[in-house]
Amino acid sequence: MGPTCALGLGRSGRRVEQCVDCGVAVKLWSEGKMSLNQSVYPKESEEQNSTVVDPKQSEEPFQNLCLASQEVLRKAQQSGRSKCLQCGGSRMFYCYTCYVPVENVPIEQIPLVKLPLKIDIIKHPNETDGKSTAIHAKLLAPEFVNIYTYPCIPEYEDHQVALVFPGPESVSIQDISFHLQKRIQSKVRGKNDDPDKQSFKRKKTEEQEGCDLKESRGTTLKKIIFIDSTWNQTNKIFTDERLQGLLQVELKTRKTCFWRHQKGKPDTFLSTIEAIYYFLVGYHTDVLKEKYEGQYDNLLFFYSFMYQLIKNAKCSGERHGKLRKFSPNKDSRNSASTVS
Repeated sequence: MGPTCALGLGRSGRRVEQCVDCGVAVKLWSEGKMSLNQSVYPKESEEQNSTVVDPKQSEEPFQNLCLASQEVLRKAQQSGRSKCLQCGGSRMFYCYTCYVPVENVPIEQIPLVKLPLKIDIIKHPNETDGKSTAIHAKLLAPEFVNIYTYPCIPEYEDHQVALVFPGPESVSIQDISFHLQKRIQSKVRGKNDDPDKQSFKRKKTEEQEGCDLKESRGTTLKKIIFIDSTWNQTNKIFTDERLQGLLQVELKTRKTCFWRHQKGKPDTFLSTIEAIYYFLVGYHTDVLKEKYEGQYDNLLFFYSFMYQLIKNAKCSGERHGKLRKFSPNKDSRNSASTVS
């Protein structure tokens, strides 16, 4: 039968069962619900702390985030799965097919995040929708985020659009403006040297050219692209001709809090929503040159709640000594848009 919760727990009635999504063995009540204390749910920070949290640097990596109240998620977890008002599917918290909250999670109680640029997420066709954190971004910033399933992706222009992907030609976030300026300058000069242009169109005074180059200073991105895929599957997307020529951006090394680890990979492989969050924080401070005051923290609204839920379930099982051995899900879903 189908799972009874967002963590993928089955309806077997056993007191200990392994989550099919994350591999965590959790203690169950006889009626099939998770044994969780009300006191162990995530708490919102009482102070508006603007610190960017580096995962695994503390036992509570999300405690200083400026998060909206997660009470709606607590109530939804207690009441169980609910119906998607669009497709009718039974889901927990949100529908991963329609990208909307379910019936028992009122949309007005879900925070909306305003982003400084558009985000495209390219999902590998073999990715399981219900296991992807990319959906969190679409739910929380619906006007700014689009999700495409490869190979159905748009054509991209090569300026003011970048791809988050590590590699020898990748640049840091703080160098984005510099490299965008170089690309625009190259394009301007290329137009002036075009032999097919009529002579009066090709001629340009130094003053006019200087104005074009001046306008390119402080250039910002219009769109950033992320690949939602395991590392073993990402090459086919990354080498697609439609992504060639785009500016590549590499994130700083950070440790993930993701509960689905890729076997044999380091803990610096971020989930997709983590990669998006850290990129935006860096872009805000290093490119826009503005103080970060938690503007994008709510992108981790669902992620932080689910992280704490799984952590508490695991700790509860360990305290009761009823955990059985498990292997990490070998088909884990970490983002390819990270630093190796």
